[in-house]
Amino acid sequence: MPFARLAAATTPTAHIGLGLAAVGRPGYINLHRDRDLPADRGVEALRGRTHELLDAAYAQGVRYVDVARSYGRSEEFLADWLKARPEADDVVVGSKWGYTYTADWHVEAEAHEVKDHGVATYTRQRAETDALLGGRLDLYQIHSVTADSPALTDRDLHARLAALAAEGVTVGLSTSGPGQADAIRAALAVTVDGEPLFRTVQATYNALETSAGAALAEAHDAGLTVIVKEAMANGRLAGTDAPAVIRESAAEAGLGADAIALGFVLHQPWAGVVLSGAATVDQLAGNLHAAVVDLDEERRSRLGALVEEPEAYWRHRAALPWS
Repeated sequence: MPFARLAAATTPTAHIGLGLAAVGRPGYINLHRDRDLPADRGVEALRGRTHELLDAAYAQGVRYVDVARSYGRSEEFLADWLKARPEADDVVVGSKWGYTYTADWHVEAEAHEVKDHGVATYTRQRAETDALLGGRLDLYQIHSVTADSPALTDRDLHARLAALAAEGVTVGLSTSGPGQADAIRAALAVTVDGEPLFRTVQATYNALETSAGAALAEAHDAGLTVIVKEAMANGRLAGTDAPAVIRESAAEAGLGADAIALGFVLHQPWAGVVLSGAATVDQLAGNLHAAVVDLDEERRSRLGALVEEPEAYWRHRAALPWS
């Protein structure tokens, strides 16, 4: 399994991955994109920004990259970078299927992505991913599974995913929404021919939203690699937007609020890879300081007091504008 390479890595930043959701398309819900991205958000401008981030991440020890079919041209941008840098053969690549990008490279759109977890969408998107990433794909995840997703009960789909796993591609899922824990536990019960189907789970977990924590610990104990997304809550835990307790901890440590927020997640014993969603090289550098954050019990307790009710957290996230 490719994640064994990351687990064995001695470079601290190997446990931080780079997610390309924020730079693979012109619009996303992270805060302050107007100051993070260039005025020109054309394809070539964002291709260049993505390659700058990948260069910086690789140079600083990052070895996991997260993309998705719905992240605009993220797979394409990553594929171009990998072809131009054959020495980066130790990068672990994860992508996701289940959402179709529909914004046609616009910041504002009636619908930015359309969700479908059916076999037809899997078959189409698997071919699209293969055309771009080919043999460089290590992990293919069902995107944004909820407890009521048909992907958890579709035996035809499970058989096709098991066939993909037999070809050497790890099969996983990502989750979202206030019921993440239920979706994770349901996924742990999915088997094909008596063997667990899913070998990784990617979930939202941060100082504001910790409801999936116990289920993620169970997944880790069951042998799954846990990948954490949105550790900075789409920018709510970074910079001047961060709550005072995070900014105070950052000042005490001489680091940025983003490093504290990411460090809080890295301290979870079940966290295998924690994603940075940086849109600039400077943001990435700040995020990577999380690898050396030392949070004692008192600091972790202070950060733990920030937690929101899951329903409230996800309502807030749903209201974030695309920009």
